[in-house]
Amino acid sequence: MNKFDINLSGKVVVITGAGGIICGAIARELAPSGAAIALLDLNKGAAQKVADDIVAAGGKANAYECNVLDKNSIQAAHDAVVKDFGTCDILVNGAGGNNPRATTDNEFCIIGEQVDKDFFALDESGVKFVFDLNFIGTFLPTQVFAKDMLGKSGCSILNISSMNAYTPLTKIPAYSAAKAGISNFTQWLAVHFAKAGIRVNAIAPGFFVTNQNRALLFDADGNPTARTEKILRSTPMGRFGEVEEIMGATKLLISEKEAAFITGVVIPIDGGFNAYSGV
Repeated sequence: MNKFDINLSGKVVVITGAGGIICGAIARELAPSGAAIALLDLNKGAAQKVADDIVAAGGKANAYECNVLDKNSIQAAHDAVVKDFGTCDILVNGAGGNNPRATTDNEFCIIGEQVDKDFFALDESGVKFVFDLNFIGTFLPTQVFAKDMLGKSGCSILNISSMNAYTPLTKIPAYSAAKAGISNFTQWLAVHFAKAGIRVNAIAPGFFVTNQNRALLFDADGNPTARTEKILRSTPMGRFGEVEEIMGATKLLISEKEAAFITGVVIPIDGGFNAYSGV
């Protein structure tokens, strides 16, 4: 099967959260297009593994330690990227995730039912952390790197939303609200930067097995959890997504040629989950 190829020769692509499964895969996918890939992650070691893979395959990549919740850290990473590769042309805001401190044990509030962590017991600091990681962790890198794009051609920003931005999932209120914010912020940025020549779009992945959600989807023996069974029943295609199935939409949205008139859209990649009412 022929892959959808794009030409990013001479471009600098900056990816946050680049040590993760999805964004690491995006980095590896974009590298053969000719771009220099700057891999930013709080865990530099994870990003370095991706960079090593890209370089070993003949691509151009460097890893940088970066805390997307610390503007000074982002600026330091920015300055290092500019020194190594030049100014940013394409920003992929991939840093994000959930945290157990912002997750309830129960799906429904049942009067009289006793659970260890219900909505009323959620830790405020955990909720703030999850919201900040996803929203502020997109806001701040955009502030820093979008300045590079002003006055240049072929520049774009790709945010990572989620299908639960459309309909919130049970148990994860902070993550759901933050991703809804990302979708809204994507539209706001698209309008704000339209006359400056910067396109802004997002993808909204459905259920993919990652390091962050593996324990929720499978037990210690590798068997599907009850949550997995519910997810697959609610996904018309009846399976989890494969990470390579994100790449077509990703490359389309950042392609200067194919998506020149596309901005402010959020594309679900979810096997039909968002379209299914359950009946």
